[in-house]
Amino acid sequence: MNVMYTLSDRIFDYLKEFWESKTVHKATSTTFVVTFILGILAYSLGQFVEIPFFQKYFNYPFVAIELAFTLLLLTELLSLIFTLPKSVAQSVTKQFELLSLIYLRSAFKEFSQIHHLSEWSLDSPPLFNMFVYGGGALAIFAIIGFTLRLQKHIRITKTDKEQQTFIQSKKLLSLLLLISFIVIGVFDAVTFITTGKYPHSFNLFYTMLVFSDIIIVLIALRYSLSYIRIFRYSAFVLATIFIRISLSMHCNQGVIIGVASALFVLLLTAAYNYFLKEAESDG
Repeated sequence: MNVMYTLSDRIFDYLKEFWESKTVHKATSTTFVVTFILGILAYSLGQFVEIPFFQKYFNYPFVAIELAFTLLLLTELLSLIFTLPKSVAQSVTKQFELLSLIYLRSAFKEFSQIHHLSEWSLDSPPLFNMFVYGGGALAIFAIIGFTLRLQKHIRITKTDKEQQTFIQSKKLLSLLLLISFIVIGVFDAVTFITTGKYPHSFNLFYTMLVFSDIIIVLIALRYSLSYIRIFRYSAFVLATIFIRISLSMHCNQGVIIGVASALFVLLLTAAYNYFLKEAESDG
């Protein structure tokens, strides 16, 4: 087990350093721009030349926006995986950041349902859904901002050795998630090529995040049985489940669940800070 931890630790640190390098950041930004431009060109070309491929995959004018935001979400998913070993609080916060971006992407997707400007009207369902998704994203953005200001990162381990082992366990779990992410990405790409529809398996990935968060809570029990800390960890898992539920529901209901779960984490953070301070003063 120690050998596995050591190996996974080195692999994770190397991949994380590579992912956060300036070279990768520049390459990612360039990819976004190129993909957006190619999406516009592909749609335009499909309007003047009868090419089945372009007419099948780029059959509406705003597909370029959807492609660009899909790539953005994929990069945020990778960043989330590399955030997991830092702390459960930061990981959950990152998941809500990702949820807000998913809502924004959904708003742009609703925008793509209108093929002609003459189709816009105040009673248009896509227009209403755009405001719902946009408002939900903005609400989560604000709530998470307040939550980050309140968060206190206090480790649950008692020694540096225990802390190192705990982090190594989470790094191993992150590598397994990364492998799963790649497998899901390949499956989605194959589905897009064969059917012309991108499945966007964010729901499946969030389901895996729920299980990984539960595993982290169970591992944390090795180092502390403090009620308020175990409650905090378990409540974070519940928040992840709420996120998963919001992604599987219709626009209005899903956004309500998503915003409510963000408020849940904000209240949890405030209560935890208060009672932790009380417990330390009593000790």
